[in-house]
Amino acid sequence: MLLDPLADALSTIKNAETIGKPDCTIKPASKLIGNVLKVMKDKAYIGDFEFIDDGKSGNFKVQLKGKINKCGVIRPRHAVKNTDFEKWEKRYLPAKGFGSIILTTPEGVMTHSEARDNGIGGELLAFVY
Repeated sequence: MLLDPLADALSTIKNAETIGKPDCTIKPASKLIGNVLKVMKDKAYIGDFEFIDDGKSGNFKVQLKGKINKCGVIRPRHAVKNTDFEKWEKRYLPAKGFGSIILTTPEGVMTHSEARDNGIGGELLAFVY
């Protein structure tokens, strides 16, 4: 039974990276997973990804680069002000300036450093390093 599709997607990516696969398939697909994958691609953690329509919810085929040490979902999804990112960096990332926390904001899904630069807060979704 599928309870958290984002957690399943990040777990699939982490497991495929651990065993050294060149790509993986994430199913089911959703807009949120697609936005998180776009942020991970922009930060060069993964290669290209494409949506494959199977007549149901669809799949994502993700090219892996072998650059992810750990990634995971942040549950519960805490609301964060733009001044509180340092507390969450200490909790989820191994060192300052190493890795990214992905969050959803009124301006879309982005990393914590982009949100800090824009001066906006949001809800925490995931971390990757």
